[in-house]
Amino acid sequence: MDLGAGAGAGPKPARGRLGAPSSGMRAPGTPWARFSAWLECVCVVTFDLELGQALELVYPSDFQLTDKEKSSICYLSFPDSHSGCLGDTQFSFRIRQCGGQRRPGHAGEKHGDSGAPASLQREPAHYFGYVYFRQVKDSSVKRGYFQKSLVLLSRLPFVRLFQALLGLVAPEFFDKLAPCLEAVCNEIDQWPAPAPGRTLSLPVMGVVLQVHIPSRADTPEPGPPEPSGHETLLPAPVVLPSVHELDLFRCFRPVLAHVQLLWELMLLGEPLLVLAPSPAVSSEMVLALTSCLQPLKFCCDYRPYFTIHDSEFKEFTTRTQAPPNVVLGVTNPFFIKTLQHWPHILRVGEPKTSGDLPKQVKLKKPSRLKTLDTKPGLYTAYTAHLHRDKALFRRLLKGLQKKRPSDVQTAVLRRHLLELTQSFIIPLEHYMASLMPLQKGIVPWKTPPQIRPFRQDDFLHNLERSGPQLTCVLKGDWLGLYRRFFKSPHFDGWYRQRRREMAQKLEALHLEAICEANIELWMKDKSEVEVVDLILKLRERLVRAQGHQLPVKEATLKRARLYIDTAIGSLPKDLQAVLCPP
Repeated sequence: MDLGAGAGAGPKPARGRLGAPSSGMRAPGTPWARFSAWLECVCVVTFDLELGQALELVYPSDFQLTDKEKSSICYLSFPDSHSGCLGDTQFSFRIRQCGGQRRPGHAGEKHGDSGAPASLQREPAHYFGYVYFRQVKDSSVKRGYFQKSLVLLSRLPFVRLFQALLGLVAPEFFDKLAPCLEAVCNEIDQWPAPAPGRTLSLPVMGVVLQVHIPSRADTPEPGPPEPSGHETLLPAPVVLPSVHELDLFRCFRPVLAHVQLLWELMLLGEPLLVLAPSPAVSSEMVLALTSCLQPLKFCCDYRPYFTIHDSEFKEFTTRTQAPPNVVLGVTNPFFIKTLQHWPHILRVGEPKTSGDLPKQVKLKKPSRLKTLDTKPGLYTAYTAHLHRDKALFRRLLKGLQKKRPSDVQTAVLRRHLLELTQSFIIPLEHYMASLMPLQKGIVPWKTPPQIRPFRQDDFLHNLERSGPQLTCVLKGDWLGLYRRFFKSPHFDGWYRQRRREMAQKLEALHLEAICEANIELWMKDKSEVEVVDLILKLRERLVRAQGHQLPVKEATLKRARLYIDTAIGSLPKDLQAVLCPP
């Protein structure tokens, strides 16, 4: 490929290991297991006069992308012509993985996810793309501009960490190109795995990033960093306050008056189009909106930046069925015309990062949408179920007047949204817990009792006694909000996750009950078939428990192994040989 577009940024890179064609298979013992715990690959996208956007480089070179994925990455790594981004800009995108798994999971990946909050677990079917785009004047290039993007592809939603990493790596890369990139990837391949609950020191390019990987069991203050073995050689670390949290106050400045309404739209999984002036504003707004529900997992699709070239364009813009449950971030006004039938469209203008509160977007009826000159506003016919918390808006306004730092304002806003989500979810959690069979009903040698079904009418009937009004001062139609929530993908996602956890707990309690019983007494009057059946079931539970799918103590596991040995020892030699082959 002609790399003339990059002439102003340094010499043309040598195409050694970096530019090698994909080998199709990863050789045994390749050194990328640690790298793949954080990133899938690094891509370089350049603008070629003849080809348009072109994928110049994928590293490690044996990471396989389909043609559809390559095309999506190319188009999504550049702002479209409506954005006019000069200089350096950072943004992110999210694409659907095409085809099956192409890289073996790194050691401990499944275990690592089991301790992560639901909203921060690895994406099994999507890639996140974190982009650093540079467009600067360059007289040595035909069109007079150097245009190139460095893209980190990952399954982890760690936007804050990867933006910080790109901020260190990309400027250096644009000067030195390939050799710098190879060195950085080798450094990342030395990083410890992102295990939940750990505070890590991550060295890269002479800087140490100190990060805490969130865990379900996190206390407000994370622990000290774990030693990496060479602290004396390292400079003072750059401490990132979070791997994933954006400056929520900055993102929501133009829509603060409608934060609660937007929270409801997110909770109900409503289709929402976000039209912004640039991919940076678009992607940050979409990510801020989808983070509103934490600790609840956002179960709908979302695209922080989306273009008309995306392979899902037809799927998302069809009028033959209801709009999909997706939050779509775009910069091309063409989408206003194409998606006029969508129920909610948020148009935001250029961000103002300092001074007084920017003009708040107004609520407008969808009929007021103008396809060519759509002014900033939230175009929706939706009426909020809950009354607006005016005290929150006043508090944030007062903070602006007192020039309170943005991180303090963000903490106020995040706390409000967290308490709102928790007030909504706690009654559901309490009701769900009541469906669990009593522990005294779990006996060793019988099938454990079933979890009772979730009956929506029973839950709604109990709301008066144990509803969100106990923990939230907001008034409004909570009942109507729950009724709509039951029809949303978020209820389905929450219910499936909780039911799965309860089933695992039930299985663990049953295993504990078996291990506390007298197995020799039970075996006295049992046939060989029944004993073999018990052995096979215990083995299956052990495998699940060792794979961290059952919450079982180590002492219980030891006892289960002992029971298996005892049961096998009671069988004839020929059966023992079948169950324990040499």
